Amino acid sequence: MLLQALLIVIPSISIASLLCSAFIVFSQRWHGKVSHDHNLSGVQKFHAEAVPRVGGVAIVFGMGAGVAALALHDQRWLAQSEMAKVLFLLAASAPAFAAGVIEDLLKTVSVKARLAATLCSPLLASFLMGATIRHLDLWGIDTLLTISPLAMIVTAVAVAGGANAVNIIDGFHGLSAGVVLVMALALGALGVQHQDMLVIMLAAMVSSATIGFLVFNYPAGKLFLGDGGAYFLGFWVAEMAVLLLLRHPEISAWQILAICAYPIIEVLFSIFRRKYLHGQAAGQADALHLHSLIYRRLVLKRQAMQMDRQGRGNAIVSLLIVPPVALLAAVAVFAGQSIAVAAALVGSATVTYIALYFALLRRPMLRAVASRQSPAVNRRAREQSAEAAETVPLLQRG
Repeated sequence: MLLQALLIVIPSISIASLLCSAFIVFSQRWHGKVSHDHNLSGVQKFHAEAVPRVGGVAIVFGMGAGVAALALHDQRWLAQSEMAKVLFLLAASAPAFAAGVIEDLLKTVSVKARLAATLCSPLLASFLMGATIRHLDLWGIDTLLTISPLAMIVTAVAVAGGANAVNIIDGFHGLSAGVVLVMALALGALGVQHQDMLVIMLAAMVSSATIGFLVFNYPAGKLFLGDGGAYFLGFWVAEMAVLLLLRHPEISAWQILAICAYPIIEVLFSIFRRKYLHGQAAGQADALHLHSLIYRRLVLKRQAMQMDRQGRGNAIVSLLIVPPVALLAAVAVFAGQSIAVAAALVGSATVTYIALYFALLRRPMLRAVASRQSPAVNRRAREQSAEAAETVPLLQRG
């Protein structure tokens, strides 16, 4: 029965997401004034031309099409308790997705308002489907999580953190979508191991929608996730993790953390360095994320020397980050059942991240000097090198 549902959901979602993505890209002359990311000079901007940043609409559209296809095939599916939870999760995602999409279109939603929306969605999921963390495999904390209101607050903070973490790494073609795809498939593999039909379905849905979107996002970067898409995908994957912990107490929270380590480490380290090394607000945007440094210190030199197009250099970052993330997730799935092993994986990932971060930070300045590059790319490369030159001393003084 599950196999039959998957055979309906996977192609319908991926095709619907692909078609909606195509429509957004090819109709941008009509909506580009509001859907384009026109700010090409921001500290976290690495694209050379305005691109629609409403890819999240295609992903959610694909999800809805999959549910509709399943209902048209057999309405009894939606009457089942597990499928009803899929609908509840879609409903719960509405605040985070809506806040992100409004920001993508109008650019008027404050950081606090978006944070509140991403906190509201997991609270709705806790209320609608009981998706609340009850254990984290931490002494003392697990006792506190027996108190329902406190458990709901912890769950809301964790899920909102996951949603914002995916948004933070959404800086290069295919990066956030690729990482989400890896995490979803890994969590889905845990669902297979524990014969959890709901988690398998959730993994299939989000993976199919993401693949449809990636056709236009990677490598050419014709469509971006935007805040709406990043919040939705981050929320969905985080809720999958919550459901696994809730429905299968034998699964270690450390195993889940190892699977989702990269974006979590990125957001926690970013908060630390901004607040304690820079003396800035934790939410202050900057160009000192690991993916930004990889681009500035490694890819930018190759782009200058070989006269790569901006989009091609942008896409290389994902090739350097997603495979190691996938390797870590695979090891966590198949060898992370032990808390000790899973914790060691998390520790190793953290040490590797920090070591790589500071190694890249201390590299000599890389200059884009290829005079034969197109003026737009060459100008952008010089600006990025100058920005990096200014930010490195700030961090080292901190």
